[in-house]
Amino acid sequence: MKKILIMHGPNLNLLGTREPDIYGKTTLEDINCQLAELCQGHDASVIFFQSNWEGALIDRLHHAKEEGVDYIIVNPGGLTHTSVSLRDALAGIKIPFIEVHLSNIYARESFRSHSYLSPLAEGVISGLGAKGYHLALTYWLERL
Repeated sequence: MKKILIMHGPNLNLLGTREPDIYGKTTLEDINCQLAELCQGHDASVIFFQSNWEGALIDRLHHAKEEGVDYIIVNPGGLTHTSVSLRDALAGIKIPFIEVHLSNIYARESFRSHSYLSPLAEGVISGLGAKGYHLALTYWLERL
């Protein structure tokens, strides 16, 4: 059975209430439940992790390597634009990943248009709301 880590970065625990005009009204729990349901019937399991702490996200990535995670879906939140350390952790573990953003980071403030992670990603999905997670998971499930 393949393992897929779905990692949510800072402030994503506030989905549903935080700036719903930008991020929508779907909660993180709703997204995780929908993704777990999407995974049913496939030879894969999903592992969910959210943290507001950069170090916890990095530690989780290191653990993913140890536990044999096959694919990652990551929404790094604001760390997208600031974290060389998160980028280095993803480079170091060498697990294929897709970067997901609920909002279109390229249509927002100029500082959001740069991602330290994108050059390493298998793909980037930006601006499609919670549907971006579904598309990323579907992509990995089709590779099984």
